[in-house]
Amino acid sequence: MEALLAQIDFAKGGGLVTAVAQDAETGEVLMVAAMNELALRRTLETGEVHYWSRSRQELWHKGERSGHVQRLEGLYVDCDGDAVLVRIRQVGGAACHTGHRSCFHRRAEGGSLVVEGAPLFDPSEVYRR
Repeated sequence: MEALLAQIDFAKGGGLVTAVAQDAETGEVLMVAAMNELALRRTLETGEVHYWSRSRQELWHKGERSGHVQRLEGLYVDCDGDAVLVRIRQVGGAACHTGHRSCFHRRAEGGSLVVEGAPLFDPSEVYRR
């Protein structure tokens, strides 16, 4: 693991790399987030994807609260070493906190955004505090 981590340029992005989550079966891009070294290390150790939450400034185990975890199927590093592609199996069907399958559920049409598809779950039920 150390040899792999040494090839990733966390310094270029101030300690973070861009992480693209892609459905391993369909190829659909489900979300984009950030990872620091700890998030990537935990992902590799556990087989479930972890990210770094820039807004909360903390490690984030995807699906920890909702149960919609992402199981790691493959990890790819770009040519510059400053972005990773995590090929995942999305448990629960939805990757987005809005309940949609993908965070990319809004399509630009003219000067507006059009929502495609219905949410797979009600966020107010899943994320009760």
